[in-house]
Amino acid sequence: MRALLLAMAICGAAHAQYPAKPIRVIVPVAAGGNQEITIRAVAEEMAKSLGQPLLVEARPSASAIVGTQFVARSAPDGYTLLSVSTTFARAATLVSSAGYEPVRDFAAVSLVSRIPQVLVVNPGLPANNVAELIALAKSKELAYASAGLGSTGHIAAELFSRQAGIRMLHIPYKGNAQSMGDVLGGQVPLMFDQMSTSIAHIKAGKLRALGVTSRARSPLLPEVPTIAEQGLAGYEDVTWNGLMAPAGTPREVLERLRAAVATAVSGPELRQRFVERAIELQASRSLEEFAAFVRDEVAAFVRLAREANLGEK
Repeated sequence: MRALLLAMAICGAAHAQYPAKPIRVIVPVAAGGNQEITIRAVAEEMAKSLGQPLLVEARPSASAIVGTQFVARSAPDGYTLLSVSTTFARAATLVSSAGYEPVRDFAAVSLVSRIPQVLVVNPGLPANNVAELIALAKSKELAYASAGLGSTGHIAAELFSRQAGIRMLHIPYKGNAQSMGDVLGGQVPLMFDQMSTSIAHIKAGKLRALGVTSRARSPLLPEVPTIAEQGLAGYEDVTWNGLMAPAGTPREVLERLRAAVATAVSGPELRQRFVERAIELQASRSLEEFAAFVRDEVAAFVRLAREANLGEK
């Protein structure tokens, strides 16, 4: 009994002085995108309240699987974290070799940001709003571009089509740059894209924005209505980023990390910097809130994938 009590005391002391060394944050996608840019900036601010640096390390792969598997197998001590996005909740359903289960193998820390998407069309398409696009899609087959199977643009379009009662032909590309290039060139008439990468083309008149996928209009495009207010009530599909730890990480450590995220994203200067990129920094109010959010995201996508027959063919 004395040995058990001693072990518990040592463990408690270790948690109390956490973190005692630098923390690694694995980003399982290529550098330069919104996910990597956001977590680097937030990690820099988190280090100020944690008293230790957060070392952001990119381990990119298809569907973010390699880096995610690495963190799932890491020690649950709070020194190896995973930057996650919407893909985290979807890849295990779409890819049979994902090798992880997002709810079972990870402990939730916090939401970090939300990024609305925007439905954009080539200006040559005769549709100026969502109603006109739906009517056009019912009269002839329309195609839409995406960055690939299971990408945010693919799923947003699938949700849109199902709610609108239409069918559109999916043209998946190997990345967002290729899909955007063909929409700009008119080879494919439309796509759902993160606002941060479309806004310059919209303002230049190279794309027409028909609706945003968030619940409220974007302050960067206040004249563009939400899709929900154009007849598809309840429609929402917002890309999100968050922070996870290996399952079994002590609650005290998780809470310390969550509090550091909350402090980091509350800074007005940082928030404004990201608002200008159409990214809303947002922390979860509790560990339970983010855990429930991830569970709901996974469950909702499992249902959608089953109903729409998404996944590896």
